[in-house]
Amino acid sequence: MKKKKKSNIYKSAAQVTVFSTLEKALSFIYRIILSRSIGAEGLGIYQICLSVFSVFLTAASSGIPVTVSRLIAKNTATGNAKGKHAVVTAGILCTMMFTVPAALVMFLARDLYAFLFPDRDCVKIFLWLLPGLILTSIYAIMRGSFWGNKQFLPYSIIELAENAVMVACGCVLIGFAHTAKDGARMAIIAVLVSYIFSFAVSLGWYFIKGGKIVNPKPQFKPLVKASLPITAMRTSTSLLNSCVAMFLPALLSKACGYTGSEALALYGTVIGMSVPMLMIPNSLIGSIAVVVAPEMSENFYAKRNELLKRDIERTIKSSVLIATVLIPVMFTLGKDIGVLFYASELSGTVMSRFSFMMLPMCISMITTTILNSLNFEVRTLIYFFIGAIAMIGTILGFTHLLGINAYMVGLSLDFVITAALNLRLLKKNCPEINYFGYLLKSIAICAFACLFGHLLSNLFAVILPPLWRVIVCGGVVAVFAVGAFCGMEMVSARPIKKLFSRA
Repeated sequence: MKKKKKSNIYKSAAQVTVFSTLEKALSFIYRIILSRSIGAEGLGIYQICLSVFSVFLTAASSGIPVTVSRLIAKNTATGNAKGKHAVVTAGILCTMMFTVPAALVMFLARDLYAFLFPDRDCVKIFLWLLPGLILTSIYAIMRGSFWGNKQFLPYSIIELAENAVMVACGCVLIGFAHTAKDGARMAIIAVLVSYIFSFAVSLGWYFIKGGKIVNPKPQFKPLVKASLPITAMRTSTSLLNSCVAMFLPALLSKACGYTGSEALALYGTVIGMSVPMLMIPNSLIGSIAVVVAPEMSENFYAKRNELLKRDIERTIKSSVLIATVLIPVMFTLGKDIGVLFYASELSGTVMSRFSFMMLPMCISMITTTILNSLNFEVRTLIYFFIGAIAMIGTILGFTHLLGINAYMVGLSLDFVITAALNLRLLKKNCPEINYFGYLLKSIAICAFACLFGHLLSNLFAVILPPLWRVIVCGGVVAVFAVGAFCGMEMVSARPIKKLFSRA
């Protein structure tokens, strides 16, 4: 039985990873299309609208789906089938109590927050997203129920289909745009259409699979209590991003002498092109977290400590492995990727220069998920604020010296601080876990792979065109890093085989 359970976890992880990779690849292609169709200025407007919207979306639902998943796992461990339906109903009620009034207030009082945008045309673009606040918040609850019930295949299919709908609509609609603002509006409308799609499909699936709307009272208070710290942390993250979107272009203009359009284009280049590329590991780690987090919660509540320890170690090591394989590739080929895909040398330079932040970023993300699964939501919230303060201080203190790079330095510092604090707390409460030696060896492998990639790239620079240099050199560097892990017996081929085996 235990072997079958392991096999199911590997298979689920494989499914989620494959679909997530396809989804991110589609988003990457779409980002290229947007950058070339509506330009850096249009992409900047699009990014600002999504950043402001994400604050309200995060406040409405970010902590609830994770908590819904964990409480469903808890009710599964205790054999309370009715409690699982009550958790979902409570989640829908909670999110609608916030989103419906919030959408109405934002529509009627749009003049009060117009200062968040460069001009009033951007506010009109933003208003297209308001119906999506209600719809996608409800979909987020459905997503949490999928996680908690370990229905990873329908979750993965709906996520990919939602992205495909957005890309298809966006590619059609931006063809009618004549200016950067027109293009941003059409791209935002495509986002709304994708929200409508995922809402309808996920709700239909929930009821088809036996889901019910029942009395939420027994689960309402535990849901609110557990979700508030996570919601506060994620809302603060979105608010932080929106604040940066609002003041960073102005700060660049004042401190570095850029015009408004130049500062907005610079912001769009780094935030809309470079940062998404550096966040690529998050899609893979997110796939692992989606599968393992409910399992950890179930083991935690059932007091299966040995299984919990094993899952924590494997999850951290997997995240470190993903980061240290991708860092040498991005370090070596960042400039080529920026020029080849975005026609922007600056975006590529930022990717290459700050590729090393992927390691603390991956550790920070996965350890936050682990700690939240173990009821440490308040502590992870405190650690988030410590990292955020360091980031804001870096931006305000060093933009006049570093320009847009001050944002990247601050973001890297944020990840380093939260990763270190998370690992310290995890080690304190689970002293038997062992990851430090693996981490040190991984850093050494990463350093040698970066050196190897740099030398190889210089050799191929005079032999291969940029596209083939990215494909060939990137593949060789990744194989070199994986080979080093296998040579030091830090990676086994057995789990890879299990990923694709039948349960």
